[in-house]
Amino acid sequence: MTARGTLSRELIVEAAAEVADRGGITAVSMRNVGAELGVKAMSLYHHVSDKEALLDALSEWVFAQIEMPVIGDPWRAAMIRRAESARAVLGRHPWALGMLESRPTPGRALLRHHDRVLGCLLTEGFSVKLATHAFSTLDAFVYGFVLTESGLPFAAREGAEADFAAEVAPSESEYPYLARSREEMLSQGSFAYSDEFLDGLNLILDGLQQRLSAA
Repeated sequence: MTARGTLSRELIVEAAAEVADRGGITAVSMRNVGAELGVKAMSLYHHVSDKEALLDALSEWVFAQIEMPVIGDPWRAAMIRRAESARAVLGRHPWALGMLESRPTPGRALLRHHDRVLGCLLTEGFSVKLATHAFSTLDAFVYGFVLTESGLPFAAREGAEADFAAEVAPSESEYPYLARSREEMLSQGSFAYSDEFLDGLNLILDGLQQRLSAA
């Protein structure tokens, strides 16, 4: 039970994240967050003006969890750390995927994060145009990968991919290339979809390195 006198904006936003973790972003309401804290919804208005302000704060809260790159660090390593951090945060809070860039009023955490990513690239020789392309492409990859990963029809565990593939094995005569890919990837016994993240990320970074070197 949280008494009204001990409420804070930080506690309210954390409670909203817990509500979203259980029921998705549509479950976030002043009433549900108040119930999470053991108070009436009206108590929240002393700290958050309305639901839209709460969603803005929740978006900011997510951005604050993602590791920002350090200007001066090698750009490639910095982008990998940032992408891996974003994947981990969004994996824990998949409801955030649809709201990170969708709030009409960008907050300080979002602006600071974007400024740091661009700064890391621009100070490493990227043009504004190439840095913008890099930022957009990397985020599209990370967000898309997390979305796919969160929707897989099997739980992440060792051998899960092989077990699932055995249940839905494609006909070799009807789907020859799919069957060939499945056989070769799974025959080594070590394929895991999660490993595709770093492989895919490096494909993008290789292309950016080529563009940067050619500039």
